[in-house]
Amino acid sequence: MRCCSPPAPSRSSWRCPAADLPHVHYLRDLSDSSSIIAATAHTKCAVVIGASFIGLEAAASLRARGLEVHVVAPDQRPLERILGPEIGDFIRALHETHGVIFHLGTKPKAITADTVTLENGEQVAADLVVVGVGVRPAVQLAEQAGLAIDKGVTVDQYLQTSVPGIYAAGDIARYPDAHSGSRLRIEHWDVALWQGQTAARNMLGRREAFTAVPFFWSAHYDVTMNYVGHAERWDRIEIDGSIQDHDCTLRYIADERVRAVLTIFRDKESLQAAVAMGGAR
Repeated sequence: MRCCSPPAPSRSSWRCPAADLPHVHYLRDLSDSSSIIAATAHTKCAVVIGASFIGLEAAASLRARGLEVHVVAPDQRPLERILGPEIGDFIRALHETHGVIFHLGTKPKAITADTVTLENGEQVAADLVVVGVGVRPAVQLAEQAGLAIDKGVTVDQYLQTSVPGIYAAGDIARYPDAHSGSRLRIEHWDVALWQGQTAARNMLGRREAFTAVPFFWSAHYDVTMNYVGHAERWDRIEIDGSIQDHDCTLRYIADERVRAVLTIFRDKESLQAAVAMGGAR
């Protein structure tokens, strides 16, 4: 069992220059995904902006289609802020093994039809640019309706907003988490699916509190990581098993409580962690 240091402070999001060029694609929804897939038919070199889940999963997909792939991000390690330094180093090495080239600690400065120039002076050839950064909750309609907003749409344990009879679920909902005692806004589809079901039942007259433990998974080539709970910060990470051998459990601990658990090919332990935190779906 080993321990790692707490994560570095988060970085603010930023806008991509030259986003109106035809070969620059944001990855936000299914139509964006379809456009990117279509573009790969006549491209060879891709630059992915962002080294979090969206960016890295896009990079893996583009490599599987045979493109040369460069990943650009201001972070020193991919996923370090969310999952810690050891997972960050592991994920970087995994992608590099599959041919991905990283440009970390820098951002795009200029984008032309065939080149991305970075702030550190590097120039990277690119006939396809995929932007996987800068997601923010779309709360404009909620604001216009007079709903309470706090880094998302504020809801109670029943997912009801500040206006009786109006409910919110999914990426925009900032709800009281039964496990951590904190207000969370989760950007993963499992939670959105479960919240939608709970909100629908409550609209029909139920008084059902949303208590599901957050969960997501992320696949990179032949490696899948499962994550249960939510840890915006931690005091230490306890690691059981071997990350390099794809057989491990990481526990993110804050104030002497396990706030989140990440597993690689230990599905049973992932389910047990969800139950221990208060329930599994």
